[in-house]
Amino acid sequence: MKRFIPFLRTPPRVAVLRLAGTIAAGGRAGATLNDAGLAPMIERAFRRGKPQAVALIVNSPGGAPVQTALIAARIRRLADERRIPVHAFVEDVAASGGYWLATAADDIWLDASSIVGSIGVISAGFGFHDFMARHGIERRVHTAGKSKSFMDPFRPQREEDVARLHGMIEPIHQAFIDHVRARRGARLPEGQDLFTGDIWVGRQAVDIGLADGIAHPVPKLKELYGPKVQLVPYARRKPFLSRIGAQAVSGVVDSAEDRALWARYGL
Repeated sequence: MKRFIPFLRTPPRVAVLRLAGTIAAGGRAGATLNDAGLAPMIERAFRRGKPQAVALIVNSPGGAPVQTALIAARIRRLADERRIPVHAFVEDVAASGGYWLATAADDIWLDASSIVGSIGVISAGFGFHDFMARHGIERRVHTAGKSKSFMDPFRPQREEDVARLHGMIEPIHQAFIDHVRARRGARLPEGQDLFTGDIWVGRQAVDIGLADGIAHPVPKLKELYGPKVQLVPYARRKPFLSRIGAQAVSGVVDSAEDRALWARYGL
């Protein structure tokens, strides 16, 4: 009722966005982070109710680099257009693409046990050619274009394929480095290489400039915006079948990849 009475002062509002999960273009609906799935939630958070700030609750081991960049760019565009400060609060982990998402904020706050960093790019797979040879299995592949069977897991690894793969992942790594340097700026120490893919915990990350301090969302936001601040959570709308309990069984490969990403950080 207060909002309809102009002379009554309403308490400040902070929109809260939860960015939890692996980052992937596809995957199980609602279980992964991607720009198309998050766009409506992010847009509502910045545009509805004139928030004084937006808080990101980040808990992600990373994933697809392009989706990561698209999500972070959307957050920054809306923050700049509407002149709204953004604060990131890391839960268990903000590593690799998860850290990229955190750097979309103006400041980053951690728990003392939060894991952050992993500023690098990884490409992993398997090779089955020895197994096939032992079992008398012959691989038959015909291509038009000599690179069409690039990194075929059923053939021996070729040096030229490895060189080409590094030629692909190194520009992605450089884009990650450029983004972190642009967002963290003078807070990063000179002469220290933070871009090796290493990770840090809590206070270690604060000491090297990857985060701004140890703090949890509610007390920190009350400190910044007053004890009466209203925290307004925004969530992704679940698909219709999910809401009525008729979810499809998730793919085994998707689940295994998710677990592998989290397992790298002991989670």
